[in-house]
Amino acid sequence: MKIVYGGDNITIKRSVDSGTEEQRNIVKEIIENVRVNGDSALQEYTQKFDRTEIKNFFVTEQEIEEAYSDIEQDMVEIIKEAAENIRSYHKNQLKSSWMVTKENGSILGQKVTPLDSVGVYVPGGTAAYPSSVLMNVMPAHVAGVKRIVMVSPPGENGKIPSAVLVAAHIAGVKEIYKVGGAQGVAALAYGTKTIAPVDKIVGPGNIYVALAKREVFGDVDIDMIAGPSEIAILADDTAKAKEVAADLLSQAEHDIRASAVLVTTSENLAVAVAKEVEQQLSNLPRKEIAQKSIEDFGLILVKETMEEAVETINELAPEHLEIITEDAFERIGAIRHAGAIFVGRYSSEPVGDYFAGTNHVLPTNGTARFSSPLNVEDFQKKSSVIYYSKNAFFENAEKIAAFARLEGLEAHARAIESRYK
Repeated sequence: MKIVYGGDNITIKRSVDSGTEEQRNIVKEIIENVRVNGDSALQEYTQKFDRTEIKNFFVTEQEIEEAYSDIEQDMVEIIKEAAENIRSYHKNQLKSSWMVTKENGSILGQKVTPLDSVGVYVPGGTAAYPSSVLMNVMPAHVAGVKRIVMVSPPGENGKIPSAVLVAAHIAGVKEIYKVGGAQGVAALAYGTKTIAPVDKIVGPGNIYVALAKREVFGDVDIDMIAGPSEIAILADDTAKAKEVAADLLSQAEHDIRASAVLVTTSENLAVAVAKEVEQQLSNLPRKEIAQKSIEDFGLILVKETMEEAVETINELAPEHLEIITEDAFERIGAIRHAGAIFVGRYSSEPVGDYFAGTNHVLPTNGTARFSSPLNVEDFQKKSSVIYYSKNAFFENAEKIAAFARLEGLEAHARAIESRYK
């Protein structure tokens, strides 16, 4: 890994992929085809992209039972425990409706209502991501969403990976469809004969899925346009080089565009971590991916003071931040921008990815400056509640009418005056 010493903060290279014009046009064509031709378009694209023929997209109870038989019972119990951890954490995020009564008798409030329906996209094909199922479904359940639909691309055998189906069943998903890609997003947004449309689409995917979510946004809501994974580690000389290197590589192995950055006040640690990364890469199963990521988007920054190091972290606004310093808890308050903050030696990033209960759907590409992890409120909406008593109305009517005329809206003013003139 490249080491940069001192000086002003440098611009960290990021990978931002908004797709090519050709990719955007392909996605628009797919979406329009699904809108017009529904299930037949889904079958066409499933055969073309997933190289399998699907006649019935709905996952049956028999398929769920077969999935359970494919998974070790110990692993089933681990998934159940992770699901409960996620549920428990997200229950703390629940917001309630509220009302406030003023002295003049007016009542103002907010009504919190869960969304009617949510679509969860889960990447699939050759890969299996049961953790993605849990992270997207559990907060929706806690929020009170009644209809949760999952779509995931089938493999060439025409099936969704067993671990994904087991996680979906444990999470309580009752509608699961074997369809993926931009066509899966289009089906969720606009509906087909088989798949009824939803109000919001969440979940990660490839560039075509990301572009499709961007395209349908406005007709439905979406969670975010996720970029490649990122990790930043804030460390001093108390950190262990072997552990820091392993954590950097835990994100680098995701994607050749993933970013792994160490910011430290210790030159000794910087040198040791750089050596450890090279050594650990040598026998990593996903070596080619991780190595490309480290070469293009990996960096070690050595700062003179911890205050400078913290400011660099805030400029990065990383998706994942690990704080491995002697005074780790004392540093949390100075962190303004980070998707998830992992504190201390034993809070390795995969702890949050899979088991702790916090959500691993996090803002990327510096968007932690203004956005948050996926949470219960993403699956709720708020309505303002206004009640004006007669006293409150007459107390303020002339002011309201005057404000309306200031903006040139006479009918607004007359609507008020009709009640007292």
